Amino acid sequence: MTGRTVRIGCASGFWGDTPEAIGQLVTRGRINYLVFDYLAEITMSLLARARTKSPEAGYAPDFVQAVAPFLPELKRRGIKVVANAGGVNPRGCRDALAKAAETAGVNISIGAVLGDDLLDRSDELRDRGVTEMFSSAPFPGKLMSMNAYLGARPIAAALDAGADIVVTGRCADSAVALGPLMHEFGWGDEDWDRLSQGSLAGHLIECGPQGTGGNFTDWREVPGWDDMGMPIVEVSADGGFIMTKTAGTGGLVAPASVGEQMLYEIGDPQRYILPDVICEWSQVRLEQVGSNRVLVKGARGLGRTDSYKVSATYADSWRAVTTLTLAAIDAPAKAERVAEAILTRCRRIFRGRNLGDFRQVSVEVLGAEAAYGANARARTREVVLKIGAVHDDRDALNIFAGEIAPMAVSSAQGLTGFFAGRPKVQPVVRLFSFLHPKTDTPVTVEVGGKPAPVQVAGEAVTLPVPKPYRGEAGDPGADAVTVPLVALAWARSGDKGNIANIGVIARKPEYLPYIRTALTEERVRNYFAHVCEGPVEGYELPGIHALNFMLHDSLGGGGIASVRIDPQGKGYGQILLDIGVSVPAELAARDGLSAQYAA
Repeated sequence: MTGRTVRIGCASGFWGDTPEAIGQLVTRGRINYLVFDYLAEITMSLLARARTKSPEAGYAPDFVQAVAPFLPELKRRGIKVVANAGGVNPRGCRDALAKAAETAGVNISIGAVLGDDLLDRSDELRDRGVTEMFSSAPFPGKLMSMNAYLGARPIAAALDAGADIVVTGRCADSAVALGPLMHEFGWGDEDWDRLSQGSLAGHLIECGPQGTGGNFTDWREVPGWDDMGMPIVEVSADGGFIMTKTAGTGGLVAPASVGEQMLYEIGDPQRYILPDVICEWSQVRLEQVGSNRVLVKGARGLGRTDSYKVSATYADSWRAVTTLTLAAIDAPAKAERVAEAILTRCRRIFRGRNLGDFRQVSVEVLGAEAAYGANARARTREVVLKIGAVHDDRDALNIFAGEIAPMAVSSAQGLTGFFAGRPKVQPVVRLFSFLHPKTDTPVTVEVGGKPAPVQVAGEAVTLPVPKPYRGEAGDPGADAVTVPLVALAWARSGDKGNIANIGVIARKPEYLPYIRTALTEERVRNYFAHVCEGPVEGYELPGIHALNFMLHDSLGGGGIASVRIDPQGKGYGQILLDIGVSVPAELAARDGLSAQYAA
């Protein structure tokens, strides 16, 4: 890292994150830019529904409410703001923020990035025969939302035009940080390595404190959960950067915690595709250079694609989820029988009323390690029974909702916990993704209500052929002992639609051969056979001695379309960390693995 640096802090990892983060970063973060990430696919559908009720709605009102009190201080300190809080109505978000600034007596210039919303082109795209990019399913009927993931260039253009605050609709999560860097350092659209490094900086901070020790495998090492430090990147003109956090706060910034966030929700690390650049992150290196300071380098860029990923959402059938508590002898078996009785009774009623069967049912006995499938070991006398159901007819699920409470007097002793009452019947919102040409996506920028020039590069490059995951033979020897993976590695998992990813980082480089040998794609698939219905793909990241696995069709539809207890695969990394790995007895004795962990 050389010369001037730009400090960017992220105050929101999702819509609903704590508003306290803003004050922490503004008053103590010494930042140049304050960025926010609000949007997910389900968020877009909720905002679209809000806009149908009121033309002025459709953005994240929390953003305006949280930022408004800090507008004078932001202005005084010269901190610029970038947020994708515009949802499906960036102009509405801009206008609400401008009104708040006027009330506060603060003169600011607000830019809005437009063009991601393609909903009014639904009929045209359906007539073209556009199909889903993963399943090849046909284009849906009536959509709730349809938005392209825009990149960072429009944000940079708004800042170039003098905007103090930039609000966007749908964009890549990392773009809210990359845009300011393109503006500050004048990075061009073909500065591939810098764009990749800047995208990685944005990726590491986009989930808020999840990058500063939140959700870290070694949770006991992380202090101050009640006052977690928000993530800050210090980026130089050459793209090198340091990951850190607000001084004097809780959290932990170390290569392992940063590495976990780097692996979160990515696919092939050799060609992770973003709107501005195809990223090659397999050789990224992480180095501790101070207390809560990690140097990040080695990201490369391979060009770009000529299309945007577009995510559409649509309502498809109905869902209801209920939970009951059972404290009793043989609690897991009794819970399974209660669920069977409820579903059997409902099906009998359905037949009598000419209603079809459930489209999907999910029964999980929580406390009996349902998430572990055949790998469960728990013996317990107290469980929570969760039943999730999907049906094409709303009336059928209303019947289901009414047949739960009667089990309190007709099934197992010890059944209780009806605190929430009848489950609410809600629409199932499904995701439909496809690629759309950049040249056919009308991206525009307005600053102060006036158009600002923006030119989005759209030429394509040939993607590299991914290297197959081969693993490495790490022979543990005849005297091998088995230890759980957590003794050898850290892990973090997340979701992309109906695909879960699990990143695994070796605690020591010498552990990696044994981890590779144990974690074949076939073994990972079999370990998650109770949830994974598709193939498993493995990738390697030699730079941080890590592996990344993609579990296809493993989330029951994913997001709000799923009725599983973990529709986003948040616990999959922890579940995999319990799998057994064979290591040499000498290695286990040297590092205290056998003594510290039970296989």
